[in-house]
Amino acid sequence: MTNRFDRDTSVIPVGDGRFKADMNEGWWIVAGPNGGYVAAIMLRALALAVDDEERAPRSLTVHYTSPPEEGPAEIQTVVERCGRGLTTVTARLVQNGKPRAVAIGAFSKARAGVEFQDIPMPVVPPPQGLAPLEPPKDRTIPIRARYESLPCSGDLPYTGSPRALSGAWIRLTEPKVIDSFLVAALTDAWVPAIYPRLAPNEPPVSVPTIDLSVHFRASLPYQGAKLDDFCLVQVRSLTARDGFIEEDCEVWSPTGVLLAQARQLAVMR
Repeated sequence: MTNRFDRDTSVIPVGDGRFKADMNEGWWIVAGPNGGYVAAIMLRALALAVDDEERAPRSLTVHYTSPPEEGPAEIQTVVERCGRGLTTVTARLVQNGKPRAVAIGAFSKARAGVEFQDIPMPVVPPPQGLAPLEPPKDRTIPIRARYESLPCSGDLPYTGSPRALSGAWIRLTEPKVIDSFLVAALTDAWVPAIYPRLAPNEPPVSVPTIDLSVHFRASLPYQGAKLDDFCLVQVRSLTARDGFIEEDCEVWSPTGVLLAQARQLAVMR
């Protein structure tokens, strides 16, 4: 694996449905790893447990129980059921004897049926000529160096906007053809949707993910995919209450194909 994303999300089989992983601090946000990075690692272990290239991931849900630390971890998988058309598999990420994340995935071949896409891709300017997101001057967020992010929709963080909506064209700084593992990571790669609502003078807010569910909506790689493609990632939140907030995310190909829809619940602190 020559791409850093592939190397840093790789897992090694060690038998009995167990896999070794290495949590790399280059994908940290503030106090721990980005949730999308963890999801990509979990998805790799689930896919290897399924062991059927024709069965692509259709659904992934990850519950984050405690922040992983940098270094070795183990992922324990169980194939709960392998039917004629659908495989359901679960995984636990364990580190130093502590559960860090629990995941469940559904894998299936493509099926024949009615197809439509009534949800339109947001109308945004193309990535050419857009300015990159400026990193915060008072905090070091390692993961920002892993992605090239070009804001293009909604509002920028800490601008006091009346809405929690934001989006950007995003790709890895080490480009790779977009696959399901990268799409899983991209669902949590942009800034939290709540940030535009915060005023410029407000202190930084941490929004760690409690759970993340991803529905993969297209076969990957999509037709005409290129090594240096950006994806459009747009996030929106509609309700914040009791210290918790939901966030909906869409990931689009540059040609307007909806690649994934995701929802997460996060805690604000």
